Amino acid sequence: MTNRELERERDYVAALYQRLDAVRNEAENALSEVLRQTPGGTHQHRSERDAFARVYGDRIAQLREVDERLAFGKLTTESGAERYIGRIGLRDDDREPVLLDWRAPQASAFYQATAAHPLGMRARRHLMLKGRTVQSITDDVFDEDLLDETAGGDSALLAALTAQRTGRMHDIVATIQAEQDRIIRSADRGVLVVQGGPGTGKTAVALHRAAYLLYEHRERLARSGVLIVGPSRSFLSYIEQVLPSLGETGVVLSSVGQLYPGIEARHDDAPEVAALKGSHEMADLLRRAVKSRQVVPREPQDIDVNGERLTIAPELIERAMREAWATRRPHNVARVTFNIAALKALANQLAAQLRARGNVVDEGDMPLLFEDLRTAHDVKVVLNTAWLPLTPLKLIEDLYARPNWLASITQRWSPEKRALLRRPRGSQLTISDIALLDEAAELLGEADVKAGAERRAAEEQRRRDLENAEQAIRNMGVEGRVSAEALAEGFADAPARMTAAERALVDRTWTYGHIVVDEAQELSPMQWRMLKRRCPMRSFTIVGDIAQAASAAAASDWRTALRSLTDDFRVEQLTVNYRTPRQIIELADRFATAQGLPVTPSRAVRDAEHEVLRSTGPLVESVLDAVAADRAIDSAGTLAVIADESLLAELHSALRARFGPLVAPDTESLQHPIAVLTPAAAKGLEFDAVVLAEPRRILRASTRGAASLYVAMTRPTQRLRIVSEETSPL
Repeated sequence: MTNRELERERDYVAALYQRLDAVRNEAENALSEVLRQTPGGTHQHRSERDAFARVYGDRIAQLREVDERLAFGKLTTESGAERYIGRIGLRDDDREPVLLDWRAPQASAFYQATAAHPLGMRARRHLMLKGRTVQSITDDVFDEDLLDETAGGDSALLAALTAQRTGRMHDIVATIQAEQDRIIRSADRGVLVVQGGPGTGKTAVALHRAAYLLYEHRERLARSGVLIVGPSRSFLSYIEQVLPSLGETGVVLSSVGQLYPGIEARHDDAPEVAALKGSHEMADLLRRAVKSRQVVPREPQDIDVNGERLTIAPELIERAMREAWATRRPHNVARVTFNIAALKALANQLAAQLRARGNVVDEGDMPLLFEDLRTAHDVKVVLNTAWLPLTPLKLIEDLYARPNWLASITQRWSPEKRALLRRPRGSQLTISDIALLDEAAELLGEADVKAGAERRAAEEQRRRDLENAEQAIRNMGVEGRVSAEALAEGFADAPARMTAAERALVDRTWTYGHIVVDEAQELSPMQWRMLKRRCPMRSFTIVGDIAQAASAAAASDWRTALRSLTDDFRVEQLTVNYRTPRQIIELADRFATAQGLPVTPSRAVRDAEHEVLRSTGPLVESVLDAVAADRAIDSAGTLAVIADESLLAELHSALRARFGPLVAPDTESLQHPIAVLTPAAAKGLEFDAVVLAEPRRILRASTRGAASLYVAMTRPTQRLRIVSEETSPL
């Protein structure tokens, strides 16, 4: 019976691939037809042609991405109907479904059904594919009458858990468990916190939830986009293929250090500096800094306007400032109001002065006087001294590089505290600086009035593009096959044509429909303020583990951590450890509990084949020997040497010398079998094996060293070796 069932599934899956190829060919033919159209005609016709070309091109790319493991499951209902589950949905020529998208409501039983609660299902079948061919099948039977008809085999979940790692995260769409599925499909409302210990699948849940929300709310999220925020560039490299493999390519991935357009910060400050920069009081400091740049002169100022002497009283400047402050607009935007108010008052003063000397000045002359004053050098000096236009970078650099000014706006700070911020102008920006730049940009606003007008014009053009796209779809007769939102993305001129995701990357003021934050326990209050501005609707999926909070600015509980974002959030907990073998997680949890970390209890689903190994001796030599011993066990899997940053360069050099091209060329890359990382860089990643070098150095490196060590211990899926020069604290 097993062989016959296997052949039947192979035939069905082969037919699905034929259908996938047919749909892809249809899209390719449609693209060819669009490209053959004559580029003449009106600008609108050319835009429509280019837009359709882009939509079909994106569809072709999506269909190529889902080729691997297109179908992975089947449900047999109580009525005997069969539902095949896959990465995307497919219909036959009669528009009947032949493959259900895993996110469809009818597919939820594939993840939720149990023998106790079968949800109307008689059986669930897992299809294991290699290429386009079904290699094996495994059944979960809920109806005992089917026992003789079902196939045995290796568990799909255990096969996935024990598979070798590749340096890239794979989707878990075929093996999502009921606990995870419930969170993935939960309602898109407010702020959801997913708390779970190491190995419970927090990242996988977050990414699959993003894919699910894009499916459920396609129209809204296609316009505004989804932002995925991760802890590091190496983490983003690790996860970047997951969403494309699920058919979603329009998502923005960013580390916290990349959230300010045009700048990428890769390194952070010393812990005590990062803690200060991340604190709530920096928001108040920046407000005071901006306010201090709006200065009423203490004395009257004499100026020359085309040979006419004029005295500007401090009261005139103050009245103009009050008028600007009343607008409650950012510094650079309100400055326009200030300038206009001051120039009008000066124009009236100049007119009165001219009339007092017998000159005739009527209302028709006032615009000329206003223009003379606006362009006069002395007037520019006075107005700019009172209210200078600022850029975010200049404000932040001045704050760090001008100790006297910093002291004037931090009178309650100690000299030692101020010294934490001091650094020369032009210094490299840190990850903690990014949130401060963003806060400054919010306080300052657009320095260029023209840029603001251009933004408003672009928004109006977008509205017109949507209307034109809807009409073009009706004209082409492709209703239901092409969305107006997707088509409108291509209506811009070719050099400026960008998707919503591409526009979001270069527009600091872009607001997303949903934000996913991974390793969220590490974020500072200032970083949460920055993310809040990116999603005013406060639609967030936040995943993390408070016990792994290792950054200097991290909080000790979620309510404190999220105070800058919201007081209203709900928490879901993941309680099953799928990644980490029992021997490793029990050791890590004992250590964490002894250190007072708030460990979330979880149950490991498997044992490791190898016990945790310890060795002592000269560090570099011992690490090299430990790596060699592990490669002898598994020469194809991934291995990470995790050490404190002070040891990284020496270990990396020694490993490169001994193992050559097997070792990543730098301490950020994951595209080689052996990586060398700090605990911070390893956060969120997983490897077949970990060599933990000198854990005592990690433990002592900061006040949160215990959390960093806990992170490092829980990265392996198979083997852990602990190497130290003296007795290990573990």
